[in-house]
Amino acid sequence: MMQFTCPHCGPRAQAEFVYERTVDSVVSLDASPEDAMRTLFTRNNPRGVDDEIWRHTYGCRAWMVIARHRVTNEISAIRAVGPEALT
Repeated sequence: MMQFTCPHCGPRAQAEFVYERTVDSVVSLDASPEDAMRTLFTRNNPRGVDDEIWRHTYGCRAWMVIARHRVTNEISAIRAVGPEALT
């Protein structure tokens, strides 16, 4: 089991968190339907580090962006979600 360090609660077990999606799959509100479809359904699936959106569901309920290596599950960064996090 992985362990995440919540920016608000400190180190916690992965079981307290729920995966939402990768950051590159977030569609802007002003995107055209074609751009939205491309963003949602034709994304890369890299073998390296990818930014993912997770929620500390069984803790403080905060959203965060976790940089996780998809093969080794190594966590290289965790940051709280704010307006600047998804750009």
